[in-house]
Amino acid sequence: MQRPKLTDRSALNAHRRRARSEGDFLHDIALTELQERLEDVNRTFTRPAIVTGNPRFWRDAFPQAQVVSDEDVLALDPKAHDLVIHALALHWSDDPVGQLVQCRRALSDDGLFLSVCFGGETLNELRTSLAVSETRLRGGLSPRVAPMGELRDLGGLLQRAGFALPVADTIRQTVLYSDIERLFCDLRNMGERNALAARDPVSPPRRMFSQAAVEYAQHFSDPEGRLRATFDLIFLTGWAPSETQPKPLRPGSASTRLADVLGTTEFDENTNPVSDTNRSGITTK
Repeated sequence: MQRPKLTDRSALNAHRRRARSEGDFLHDIALTELQERLEDVNRTFTRPAIVTGNPRFWRDAFPQAQVVSDEDVLALDPKAHDLVIHALALHWSDDPVGQLVQCRRALSDDGLFLSVCFGGETLNELRTSLAVSETRLRGGLSPRVAPMGELRDLGGLLQRAGFALPVADTIRQTVLYSDIERLFCDLRNMGERNALAARDPVSPPRRMFSQAAVEYAQHFSDPEGRLRATFDLIFLTGWAPSETQPKPLRPGSASTRLADVLGTTEFDENTNPVSDTNRSGITTK
């Protein structure tokens, strides 16, 4: 059975070609966060690769890196890189696990994978306002904002793709706009306009967007009347498996009790002290 398409790649590429540097501010934030993570690793990477839909920005940020498009098949050679960054593109992928698997295969042993993508509550205000407006005017809904993955689900992709030591975290960026047109302008400059394969090919009536602006202002504005737009940036970190990496101990192999380390007494579910010979079902109080 063929996987349903999320993204119209022709439309997405057209939107990206029209993107402008004024829309790079979220890429700036993502880059700063990624650089901080790289500093924490305290390792020098000499063979980096970037997977992105905004090659202009990321090529400038990592001039020594190989920069490739986030097509279904990534133009990366196996084990050719010690660092692969998937930069603000994974949310448009029809097969995000496949993207991560290809990135892992492109890493040498103990190579680092970093990804940042939109997820969580990103553009939930716009999604809700458009849905209410369209339902009232047209009696139904058309997909207008891409579905966003949750942190837990996206973090699970790392394990499914075979990465070691997986970590997922998120930061929220709230942007304030004077009106909904300014938000639409930023989305155009980002190359993040509607490129869903299931979108309605018929242009909606203009009054739908004017009604959406009213809904937005009524429910998602700050005390000064500015419109809030949420962008959740989800960061994924994983390592290509290597024999040199630390391994978790086998359950039950510990030689020191946690209670001894903490200087406390272990109790069972009936609050009886637990001896060395009976340590099942314990809590530390």
